[in-house]
Amino acid sequence: MRILNADGRWNLHTHTKYCDGKDEPEALVRRAIELGFTKLGFSGHGYAPYDTDVCMSPEGTVQYRNEILGLKEKYRGQIRILLGIEKDFYGEPDDFPYDFVIGSVHYLRKNGVYMCVEDTPERLIRQTEELFDGDYRAVVEQYYDTAAQVVEKTGCDIVGHFDIVTKFNRGNRFFDEDSEWYRRTALRALREAARSRPVFEINTGAMARGYMDRPYPARFLLDEIDRLDCPVLLSSDCHSAAMLDYGFDALRRTPG
Repeated sequence: MRILNADGRWNLHTHTKYCDGKDEPEALVRRAIELGFTKLGFSGHGYAPYDTDVCMSPEGTVQYRNEILGLKEKYRGQIRILLGIEKDFYGEPDDFPYDFVIGSVHYLRKNGVYMCVEDTPERLIRQTEELFDGDYRAVVEQYYDTAAQVVEKTGCDIVGHFDIVTKFNRGNRFFDEDSEWYRRTALRALREAARSRPVFEINTGAMARGYMDRPYPARFLLDEIDRLDCPVLLSSDCHSAAMLDYGFDALRRTPG
């Protein structure tokens, strides 16, 4: 398995106060330097009008770009800083020449309604009842149908948290991740998304926040990513400076 940051000394999936992160960008830069990072990438959530509590506003996006570009110059010679963005599948277009793009699926669209698959368990339950008549298999199948197209839709370099639909499914609470239908559905989507050989994250974000005991994606998906010869990237999906390298030491030894 080709882990691009196998030394654990850089992270590209980093959120700040411009979206749903807790810290100012410069605080994250200082923490990265303390950790001995050689590189730090910022990836604010791109504007999505159905998700304004989380994403950057259009005005905030401009401010975000300017601040990160300023920090890139200020810390030149100490650490390499990259300006990226995390684009949701249904987010607004943004043609700015970012250093990298993370493409993610946080929402499904059903009957004109946007359903978040990873906000809270309560919201997942409520919207599954309202939009899918309580059928979690239908939610999962639509999620992976969408995720299969994420590279084409967002033009991303990095595929974010590929199986995030499992975030609240500890103990197979809502669906059986060991079932034949689930694995077939997820693998079919993965193979489609991998056609252009993008980078896939090994994302520890849900572990850091106590939702999961493993990173995204599951081991069987990582094995397929390896078989397809796609590179992977350790990613903390950082929302606070304290978690900037969460889980990296363990994953360097035993990815997934």
